[in-house]
Amino acid sequence: MHVAVIGTGYVGLVSGAGMADFGLRVICVDKDAGKIKALQRGRIPFYEPGLEELVHKNVKAGRLTFTTDLKEAVRQALTVFICVGTPSAPDGSADLSQIREVALSLAEVLDDYKVVVTKSTVPVGTNRWLKHLIDQHKKNNVAVDIISNPEFLREGSAVEDFMHPDRVVIGGESAYAIAIVKDIYRPLYLAETPFIITDLETAEMIKYASNAFLATKVSFINEIANLCERMGADVTVVARAMGLDPRIGRKFLNPGPGFGGSCFPKDVKALIHQGRKSGYPLRLLEAVLEVNERQKYRAVEKTEELCGALKGKVIAVLGLSFKPDTSDVREAPSLLVVPELVKRGAKVRVYDPVAMEEFKRWLPQLKVEYAKTPLEAAQGAHALVLLTEWNEFRFLELQKLREIMAEPNLVDMRNIYEPEVVKRLGFRYTGVGRS
Repeated sequence: MHVAVIGTGYVGLVSGAGMADFGLRVICVDKDAGKIKALQRGRIPFYEPGLEELVHKNVKAGRLTFTTDLKEAVRQALTVFICVGTPSAPDGSADLSQIREVALSLAEVLDDYKVVVTKSTVPVGTNRWLKHLIDQHKKNNVAVDIISNPEFLREGSAVEDFMHPDRVVIGGESAYAIAIVKDIYRPLYLAETPFIITDLETAEMIKYASNAFLATKVSFINEIANLCERMGADVTVVARAMGLDPRIGRKFLNPGPGFGGSCFPKDVKALIHQGRKSGYPLRLLEAVLEVNERQKYRAVEKTEELCGALKGKVIAVLGLSFKPDTSDVREAPSLLVVPELVKRGAKVRVYDPVAMEEFKRWLPQLKVEYAKTPLEAAQGAHALVLLTEWNEFRFLELQKLREIMAEPNLVDMRNIYEPEVVKRLGFRYTGVGRS
């Protein structure tokens, strides 16, 4: 079977390479000629563990190719996957302009029956609108079936998530189209991966409900952490005990500087917008976003608590990506924390293993120093702020840090270190939810 994948971002490139590894012939399409040329030369446009190897393997095997020619890619394929972005619009709704652009482009080039599969995260009702748009504008009288197949890829482990997913959701009305998409995922079906076969609207809602619930867990444990600090309790023990209850589960009960990334913030905003539009405001999710935004400021507040006024102080920030094992800084706490530190008069020096160029791209005018190592960032610093739990930050040379810092202040926003161990080395320490 031949498959066309429109969009070569995280979702499109991982999905395309993954389906090629299943043995399918996959053509990835993007209108960005520069990106396609880079991919044809073997350059991956973002950092994602294991993806470069997967792409190179399947390109070499002849199963994975890249093009800007949508018409030719669609002509060869029975199934077309839409994997373009749906970022937040100013009012919080999902911006569907890229989806619309793809729909109109498909309508121009469709020359035979196709199954159009939406992997992009889209509001409930989008797939029906998508079919109507294609049918209304198609140049040839050909049949098109629409399938909703939401992705559940976590940045930093996207390849593993695609190859070994918790579930595969397929929403549609045509039994024939559902069977075709199910056949694409046949290796997963044979591995007894759970398949959820449902209608379009339910499939669309599953993705939003899943991300909204996980975001709620993060904001909940951050609220508990802030209360623990005032009550003399330790949130790490509280979270561990909570997680042992199978009704709750341990995952996403890690307090920190708030969630970020390309999914949680925009998906929660989009679901809130859908609720308001339907006449049912989602008060719980509104509070989730409020808590999350407030939590990002805690890193700055904690730094001031240890250092006093920040004017003229040197602050080292370790970790710019919203989570480890990715270069993505979209909605990352660092985008708020670092500018706020600068605004309060601090001289800020930052380090991240892979995300510094991306951070520069987002905040090109921000005056900060970019260090080559954690030790270089900490040289002469009055405080060290840990924002992302990269593995290399778990084993810092604390004794060396103590010697080279101007003041031994450690703001551990990921609770990487044990307070008593760090304090014995001479640091003043503050974590999240630890009195």
